[in-house]
Parts: sequence; C-alpha cells; structure tokens
Amino acid sequence: MITPETLQFIEDLKKNNDRDWFQANQDRYEFYKKDYRDTVDEFLEVMKPLDDTLEQLEFKDCSYRINRDIRFSKDKTPYKTHMGIWMCEGKKNTNLAGYYVHIEKGAAFAAGGLYWPDAADLKKVRREIDGFYEELEEIVATPDFKKVFGKLESNETNTLKSSPKDFDKNHPAIEFLKLKSYMASTPITDKELTSKTFAKDVSKKLMAIKPLIEFLNRGLATE
Repeated sequence: MITPETLQFIEDLKKNNDRDWFQANQDRYEFYKKDYRDTVDEFLEVMKPLDDTLEQLEFKDCSYRINRDIRFSKDKTPYKTHMGIWMCEGKKNTNLAGYYVHIEKGAAFAAGGLYWPDAADLKKVRREIDGFYEELEEIVATPDFKKVFGKLESNETNTLKSSPKDFDKNHPAIEFLKLKSYMASTPITDKELTSKTFAKDVSKKLMAIKPLIEFLNRGLATE
C-alpha cells in the first residue's frame, strides 16, 4: 500500500518543486523512499508467482530516481511528482513489453504493453501481427481484457493516418498495424492506492494484459 503521507509529500512537491524545499524536507523524502521500496517489494512478491519471467527482478530494476532529466526539456523543475513501478522480463532499460503502475493522487493508473518501440522493434511487432493477427484479436477480445482495459490505446499521436510501409491498406489487421505504441491502461482510485491489498488488487488487474505482453515479446524475440 501507499501511505497518505507519501501521497501528500508528492502533492506538496508539486507546489514546491525546487531544491531548497526538497532539501528542507529530507525526512519526508526518506519516508517516501521507504514507502516506495516496500510497495515495489509487495508487487514483486505478488507478481513473480503469476509471471515467472519477472523472477530476476529487484527493487532497482523496477523503480525510478526522483530526479528528472532536464537536459533536453523545457520544463526545468528538478523532481518527478509521481511514483512509477515498471516490471518487465528484460528489466528497466530494455525495450520489451511489461507492466507499469503509476502512482499519483487523482491520476494513478495500471498499464501494460510496449511503449513507443524504436523502428526496428516496431517492425518486428508488425511482422508478428501480420502473421498471427487472429491471435491478437482474440487476446484483446477476451472478457478479462475488455473488462479491465477496454482496448488498446489509439489516438492521433500513436496511430498512423495511413497503412505502414509494406502493408496493404486492406489488411485485416490494419488498425493494429497502424499503431506505433501498443499500450492499454486502467485507472486506479485514491482509495485503492492506500488499501492494504493495493498490490494484490492491481496485480490481478495486470494479469488481464499478460497475454498481450507475451505476444509482443514473442515478436520482439525474432531476428
């Protein structure tokens, strides 16, 4: 579970996102770090028996530093104002599909899939869809997937306006092939965040997207 104290620290940081305030609240930050570690550990304890590809993961593989990389950003605020948990077979710095939990008051969500793969990986995924699109259709049509996630995210940003190169516009899976990112998400309420069964409840939701993750990673494993 996430404690109300941690959520309040994040909210206060949003209003005071500067080094002086952060340094003056180091005791609260230390509590935040402990809460972060405990929550990740809870998720790993629940998730590993449900997905054995996560067995090698530790806290450091699933967590993020609170410091933002501002080198190429117009936003120069130094600290992240949310908590993220990423669980993936290939650990944090490999571009494989996985599970994500976003922790932020009023804006929390659970998600899974493949986030903006590079051109080479996207080509592999499209090739997998081309050959096995009926399997993908079955995955996103299952009652569990539809109940928890609804459908794959599709919008003007992550979807091509026309068919991708080498694929006919009349391909039966053209709407999947036009995607540039393969993700689905579901909201998490503030009440769920602070529930003692937070990790267990959200992990159950994430299992609805496991078949999609397996499908995407199978494609990424091809040469």
